[in-house]
Amino acid sequence: MFKKPAPTINAPTSPQERVTSVLGPGINWTGNLGGSGGIRIEGTFEGKIALRGLLVVGETGRVTCEHVVVNTLIVAGAVKGNITAEKLEIRSTGRVWGDVHVVSFATEEGAFLRGQITMEDTIDLTQFGVDPKPVPLPPSPALDSEIKDPTINS
Repeated sequence: MFKKPAPTINAPTSPQERVTSVLGPGINWTGNLGGSGGIRIEGTFEGKIALRGLLVVGETGRVTCEHVVVNTLIVAGAVKGNITAEKLEIRSTGRVWGDVHVVSFATEEGAFLRGQITMEDTIDLTQFGVDPKPVPLPPSPALDSEIKDPTINS
């Protein structure tokens, strides 16, 4: 008789903000990160990052990039380099050295930033090399043949 209506869930309009890959502690990586998805860095990364999605630099994470370009960046470790992001959050243990261009910016007490902050109404990440849409992976012929193998009993 007195039932509450079921809550409605709106589909997300921005890239999915969850971690799908981890660069663990003790790992040192030099290179380029690109594509879409969420990455957590707990080790050391040096190179270029242009990512459609979430980047989390954990407390043990150390990132050195000339320019980090992501939708959302959460820094609990250290980032050396300029940042362009829609959302940037620097946690109390986070340290950032570089200029920042963002739409949304938040810090916790104790956070460190040495650089200039420029806030914009919108930021077009595609001009910095971020893919506008996620690109689906092509099907793998090796995996497809294993799946369609008639000798496998279900």
